[in-house]
Amino acid sequence: MPISRSVAVIAAVLNAAPALANDTMAELKTGGLTFIESPDVSMESEALFISAKEVRVDYVFENSADKDVETLVAFPMPDLPGHVESDIAIADSGKDNFLDFTVTQDGKPISPTLQQRAIAASIDVTDDLKAQNIPPLPYAEGTAAALEKLPDAVKQDWLSRGLLYDDVYDNDGSGMKHHMTPLWTLRSTYWWKTVFPARAKVTVSHRYTPSVGGTVAISFLEDGQAKGDRFVEYSSRYCMDGGFVKTAQKLAKAETNGGANYTESWISYILKTGANWNGPIKSFKLTLDKGNAKNLISFCGTGVKKTGPTTFEMTATDFWPERDLDILILNAPEE
Repeated sequence: MPISRSVAVIAAVLNAAPALANDTMAELKTGGLTFIESPDVSMESEALFISAKEVRVDYVFENSADKDVETLVAFPMPDLPGHVESDIAIADSGKDNFLDFTVTQDGKPISPTLQQRAIAASIDVTDDLKAQNIPPLPYAEGTAAALEKLPDAVKQDWLSRGLLYDDVYDNDGSGMKHHMTPLWTLRSTYWWKTVFPARAKVTVSHRYTPSVGGTVAISFLEDGQAKGDRFVEYSSRYCMDGGFVKTAQKLAKAETNGGANYTESWISYILKTGANWNGPIKSFKLTLDKGNAKNLISFCGTGVKKTGPTTFEMTATDFWPERDLDILILNAPEE
């Protein structure tokens, strides 16, 4: 039975969910490595560290066969969907490697290949973008500038096929103008070929900056009470226990009396990719760092232990990931 861990904090905020709609950033789900399945390669251990600033994953794989296994390993980047009103939480929307992904094997850096595909209305339109020299990143400044230069016939064609939306607004004080907004979704994957030597263990490590979404206030209470659709959703997604909820209510009440403002952060990790390897993860360790000792954290896990002022740890043997990991952090205001 999943349980949540909560840490008491002081001071806070409350706002109903609808009022926060324009002050919300959506997190992108990220995860670990995937590869072409092999009956000979197993995951001996996985050490996963997650904070709002960094995700670190350290694996040990073992090839039990008498021959080398050559395979393809991939890291799927989260989809970047184009939208008229984007609220995607990424640090640099104009960079191909927008998560700053890096990977090593046995301590040596790997230079993976990046595959990018643009999808609109379930159709691959990558070649259409390339033909017009349009960058595939939907939110990059270069993409917006290139779209403005498209021939009118191409604009009309792309509008009719769902690649673009004709948005009208004044962006520089010179009056209302038409602006082409991307509606395609960018799907990116880093991949590389590797060899798992016969009867040997291999260490693989990768690092990246997570997409951290959230709101400018605590959003899962209604008039300070634990009720409503959003509260039900949060309870299921983050396994909020009674102590966590009561503390959030105290924070909300304190805020209405002039207390400080707490905010939400959301981090999502696709944990189930670990099931792609042969057999269970023989030794699994999860470490979460909430960042500030005054922050409040809730997530679903079993046997969770507090290991430091900001860190929590969960370990398991013969681990089969059955659900993805969603983390809720209530951030204390900066002093």
